[in-house]
Amino acid sequence: MGRSPWLFIVPLLLGGAAGCDIFMPDLPPADEALDGTIDGMTPSQVQQHIVGDEEFGRRFAVADGLGPIFVATSCEQCHVGDGKGHPTFNLRRYGNYGPSGFDPLIELGGPQLQHRSIPGYPPEEIPTAATGVATFNPPAVSGLGYLDALDDSTLIALADPTDADGDGISGRLQLHPSSELVEAVLDLEALGSPHPGRGRAVVNGMYIGRFGKKAVAVNLLHQTVAAYQQDIGITSDLLMEDLFNIRAGGRASDAVPDPEVSSSTVANVVFYLKTLRAPSRRDSADPDVVAGEALFQDIGCAACHVPTLQTGRSEIAVLDRATFHPYTDLLLHDMGPELDDGYTEGIALSSEWRTPPLWGVGIQSNFQGGRMFLMHDGRAETFEEAIALHGGEGDASRDAFEALAAADKARLVRFLRSL
Repeated sequence: MGRSPWLFIVPLLLGGAAGCDIFMPDLPPADEALDGTIDGMTPSQVQQHIVGDEEFGRRFAVADGLGPIFVATSCEQCHVGDGKGHPTFNLRRYGNYGPSGFDPLIELGGPQLQHRSIPGYPPEEIPTAATGVATFNPPAVSGLGYLDALDDSTLIALADPTDADGDGISGRLQLHPSSELVEAVLDLEALGSPHPGRGRAVVNGMYIGRFGKKAVAVNLLHQTVAAYQQDIGITSDLLMEDLFNIRAGGRASDAVPDPEVSSSTVANVVFYLKTLRAPSRRDSADPDVVAGEALFQDIGCAACHVPTLQTGRSEIAVLDRATFHPYTDLLLHDMGPELDDGYTEGIALSSEWRTPPLWGVGIQSNFQGGRMFLMHDGRAETFEEAIALHGGEGDASRDAFEALAAADKARLVRFLRSL
């Protein structure tokens, strides 16, 4: 079918637009933007980043192999300014819970809906057999290189699946059985690094995921090739078969030879994603921000949204054993019934979600049309609404926030706006 249960990856795309200054608004201050390279890169690395940026912003046409079914025609449609995407380009994933567990309905076109198509070809619809449907808001892509460079040992140390410390937080690793694709992306990662294996671990015979709403991608190469195929309908040497709609009556799709993007193109896009700078803080010394950060710690938010981590060995010097501040543990947490869409991926429960990084959340509205769309599906438009949706392992922190005085709630929100 040209699909795999390991491809439920949220799209990754964005790019830069060029034009005459007279027709363009002033650029935002650096601390209100997300694009740009990590400081300290070599000239050749900056050049490779630029090449990847151009590919990341490329708009595909039918003649390039677009589709025949797809979600977007370019990366930038989903991740404008490298930020979190507008709901116009949300993804929809679906499947069915039955006696044998969760079925991603591969034979019916699942797990991802491609609701757009090239001329003369039918777009997909969600089949009536689906019992669970989830909406995924495209994530910001800045700072991903730091998350990619974390050693698996760091995630293993953060995990507490049985809540051994009794704090009510039991983050779990997302684990994937070996597959041809997973083995290939990890082998290529090792091939391009002077540090073979680079801290990648095998746990109970499976590999640790870290990217995506359910943490299904093991590294940025895995994420990128899946996004090309699942979101734009573009094949690569790691995923050579076009998607097709079973309603079209056969596997015939487009007329463009596969792969539709080269391995060097994919490598450049991955390098671009790895070397996007981390989001900047604003007003971090403001007394209300400082007080809000203390409250964030006091009510337990930092148990999942871990403020500070350190990368392992990396072939990119600026990412090698670097300290960074993403506010995530990249683990799966049970968020309760309100966030249970009846859909899942990997070993996650349908109520489990990977902790999203909070860095950049304070300027998220800059990239979403002046509004914020928070949570995995964008259903919350304020920080207060998002906190109120934290059930399950988030119950205690949510209740503690609700018990705060109005002034302290405002300070905590002020801290979030500084990220």
